[in-house]
This record gives sequence, structure tokens and C-alpha cells, in this order.
Amino acid sequence: MKEVEKIVIRFSGDSGDGMQLTGSQFSSTSALMGNDIATFPDYPAEIRAPQGSIAGVSGFQVHFGSTEVSTSGDSPDALVAMNPAALKANFAELKKGGLLIVDSDTFNERNLQKVGYESNPIEDTNFTNNYQLIKAPITSQTLEALKDVAIDTKSKTRCKNFYALGITYFIFHRELGSTIKWIEDKFKKSDILKEANIKALTAGYNYAITIEAVVSTYNIASAKIKPGKYRQINGNTSIAYGFLQASLVSGRPLFLGSYPITPATDILQELAKHKDYGVVTFQAEDEIAGICSAIGAAYAGSLALTTSSGPGIALKGEAIGLAVMMELPLVIVNVQRGGPSTGLPTKTEQSDLNQAILGRNGESPVVVLAASRPNDCFEMAFNAAKIALEHMVPVMLLSDGYIANGAEPWLLPDLDTSFNKITPPLITQESLNGQKFYPYERNESTLARSWAIPGTPGLEHRIGGLEKAEKTGGVSYDPINHQKMCNTRQAKIDKLANFIPEQTVEGDAKGDLLVLSWGGTYGATHSAVKAARAEGKKVSLAHLRYLNPFPRNLGDILKNFKRVLIPELNLGQLHLLIDGKYHIHSAQYNKMQGLPFTVAELVTAINKELETVAK
Repeated sequence: MKEVEKIVIRFSGDSGDGMQLTGSQFSSTSALMGNDIATFPDYPAEIRAPQGSIAGVSGFQVHFGSTEVSTSGDSPDALVAMNPAALKANFAELKKGGLLIVDSDTFNERNLQKVGYESNPIEDTNFTNNYQLIKAPITSQTLEALKDVAIDTKSKTRCKNFYALGITYFIFHRELGSTIKWIEDKFKKSDILKEANIKALTAGYNYAITIEAVVSTYNIASAKIKPGKYRQINGNTSIAYGFLQASLVSGRPLFLGSYPITPATDILQELAKHKDYGVVTFQAEDEIAGICSAIGAAYAGSLALTTSSGPGIALKGEAIGLAVMMELPLVIVNVQRGGPSTGLPTKTEQSDLNQAILGRNGESPVVVLAASRPNDCFEMAFNAAKIALEHMVPVMLLSDGYIANGAEPWLLPDLDTSFNKITPPLITQESLNGQKFYPYERNESTLARSWAIPGTPGLEHRIGGLEKAEKTGGVSYDPINHQKMCNTRQAKIDKLANFIPEQTVEGDAKGDLLVLSWGGTYGATHSAVKAARAEGKKVSLAHLRYLNPFPRNLGDILKNFKRVLIPELNLGQLHLLIDGKYHIHSAQYNKMQGLPFTVAELVTAINKELETVAK
């Protein structure tokens, strides 16, 4: 048995092989055993690609360890390949000397030909000499284990993912108990399916015991983490919970008007479960109806949300401008994916920053925030709602597919001492004290207008998308008034810099190189900078979560470094914004492959920039 700090394991198979379920059970078990974890589900866009094809390969990567885990891992130490397509799609990334578990039953001539193998790769000495290869007859062994279970052969075959999971549980010293309990809960209405899946799991575990002499097993100790109550959470669920908390403490009912789109749909599905908290979810007929219903809810006094991804945000553009003109509290969630057009629906990207900040007609400023990792989504969703409600302004919260579907442990916050206050600028007849009501009269500190709930006598006012008169909100075509209102709406966004946190720096406040990142790249940039600093290099990290406006001290931070490197999963959108605003000449490192950054490639980029500094 080998003692190791961290392991990366990837489960891969056909989209019908249950790899997402297998990976989520492995990660949940690891979390319950005290390991720090990060996950990366990777699934095809096709609803059902041809069986056994590379296009239909679905994967789930788990990085777990006894020390800090910030990413889902660069390359797997172990690969479970349920068919030749899964092997071909993933083999190049498996570390030399790594563990390779294959379902040998699927490596037949037909399946090999489908993916272009001229000979059976698992019979090649390259595999046996350079990898720990386990050729397990998973399909046939599953059928044998379930021969006495009264279900059809197809249903028995579907249990093979639990057989494979059982093998990995023995090799990595995982406990069976939590998964058995999950199976019992999942299939509590079907004793036969419950029996079948538990038998498959334990049979796989027992099979691994029989081959212990020819394969290494691994022990990963519990991580030393901050004491408290944790739960495993993905980004979409975390966002939903953040909005729930904002609704509770603000006293405003939560309304979500949305249209399903990958990878944002899970937010709608999660919030739909919470009607007991007064949540209203509306699945609209299209993206435009979704946001327009949310604007109506904001006007009526709700904490109003709409969720989508890049293509849907494009459709919502005119309505976002309407919310800007009406100065209503609205949160727009953009879970970014590969583009343009429908692009790569199930792959991650962060190329909607320009769209978020500039993607509307006219001068139409909105606040833009970005979550950094799954367990950060709760805080950023809460903060997005707080800003929208207290400053009477639309806010766009950026996430991405990597954050949305990835999971990690979340330390449950003490809600009595944090995330406990939001004070919307609601106005009533009593608060007017007999004075005349002006719907666009502003708070001097925030420039926010008051929120008058329809139906309140004496607070009637005109609303719509035409330009507003300065105080009354009536329609105005006056040129001077238009200039003033445009300036005021922009100034309201700029003033928010006084209400958001100052930018922090990981590492020294001055040095040779500052890595400036944003969004879902945090885990990789944090790990890469940490590795560089461990070698004594003068590198620091500033990771942005507030993108419009930028934190008020960001300019001073940039001046303290000889060089600034901006890595992005786009072609350089933050790079253009930073260089334009702060008049610097930053370096950029860009990647657009539908995949997150690896730590190794960022370390290489950092070293390259340090060489430039040294010249």
C-alpha cells in the first residue's frame, strides 16, 4: 500500500454508462472521509451520440487529497475506461506509470474498429510495461454477480458502473457504507434494483481483493481543514442558495423567470424545489419572455432573477437595457460556455466578459461580478442580489461551466453573523412625511432611486424604456437631460467602487510579476502562483471578482509590479479592459479549447514572463 497526498482519478465511458453518477459517488465518499476534493464533469453535447463513439464519451474527474486541492487536477493518476472510445479519448493524458482499469469485455473487434484501433491496445506491451493495467471483465462479471436477481439483462448491464466503482473503492481505500446508503435511498421503491446495485458494488470490491497482489493500493489521509460543518456543493446549487439567503434577509420574495439552457438550467431546477420559502419560478417560452417576466417582478417588489448562458444573454440584451433605463433591481446570471452561437454547449469558457460589460445598445452600464469557484458562488450570488436591491441597478453575475458543474467542500457559514442584512430603498407614504414623491429622486451616497411598490396610493409614477426626466421619470426628449441621465447612470455604477471590497493580493504587495485572473480560473492560477513562490520567485496573484466597477485600489496594485500577466479562457477580453483603463501593457495567456487551464501550463507561462522581466 502506498501513502500519497493527492490522487486524480478519471471515470470515462459511454454517455449511457453512468460515469457522472460513478464520479459523484466517489467524490461524495471521499468528502465524507475527510479529503479535500475538486471535481470536473465532462460530458458530450449530443443527447445520445452513437454508442461506442468518441463523440459520446462522458467523463468525470475527481481530485482528492490530504492537502489543499484547488483544481480538478491536470492529468489523471488513474483512468477507468469502460470501452475503447473512452481509452482513446483519454489515454494521452494518463500519467506514465499510472493506473489503467479497463472493461476488457468491451474491447472486441467491432468496438475497436469504431474508434480506429487496428489492434487491441490493451494487449500491447506498451501498456503492460508503462502502466498498471487491470483488464477486468466488468460487464460479464456484473452479469455473473447478478445472475440470481430477477431483472432483465439490460438492467443488469446498467449496474456495471457500480462494479467499476467497487474496484476503485478497494484500490483507494474508500468506504462502501455511504454509497450503499445512497443506493438504499435512491431505490427505496424498488427492492430488486436496490439489491442489484449493491451486489454489483460489493462484487467489484471483492474482485479487486482477488487481484491485490498484482496492483498497488493507495491510502490518502484526511485533510487538515478548518473545523466546521461541510457539505459538497456545485456552483449552480451554490448560486441558488445564495439567492435564497438574499431573499430571506431582504424580506423580498424571490422570482426567477428563465428559459432552460446548458449549463445554467440546474439553477432553475434547484430554486423550483423551494416553494416553501416563497420562491416563484417561471419557465418561460423563450429567453426574452424569461427576462421580461423578471423585470415585471422587480417592478412589483420581488428579488428578481433571470438565468442563462451566452446565447440567451444575447437575446436578453434589449430587456437588460430596459432594466437599466427603469433602474430596477435585477440579477442576470450568465453561466458561460463555449461560443459563438451555440458553440460548445457542455464545455467551459469565459468569453462573455465583453458581452457582460458592453453588450447592449446605447450607454447601458450594469454591475458585473464573477464567481471564482463552486463554494464562492453562494457569496457572490448573495452579493449580486445585495447590490441590485440596495443600489437599484441591474447586476450580471458571471459563472461558467467548470464552476457550475464542478463540486468541492463548502464550509457552511454562520448566517447569524454573516450574509444577514440587505436593506432595499423601499419608500412608503409614511417615509415621505407629506413631501411630494419623485420616482427618480436619488440617494446622495449611492445615487439609487427609491423603490416604490405598485398599488401604493400616492406613489404612482410612469415607467418604461423611453428616456426619463431627471426627477419625475416622465418621458423626456431634452438633449441636456439625456446627457445628464446617461452620466448619472454611469456615475451610479462608478460609485459602487466605494461599496465593494478592495482588491486583495496573494503573495507580496510588490514584485516581479502579478498574475491577474478572474472567474473560474482561480484554482489553476492560485496553484500555479503558489508553485512559483515555493521556488522563491517574486510572483503574486490578484484574482478579480468585481469587474464593473473594478475595485478602487486595483490601479495602485498594478503599479507595484514590473510585469502583469492576464490568463483567460478567451482571446484577451480582460486584457483589453485593463490596458485601456490603467494604461499598462500587460502580457496575456489565452486558451480556447473548452477546457480549464492546467496548473502546468500556467507555471510555464509564468516562467516565460519572468524571463522577460530578467532581460
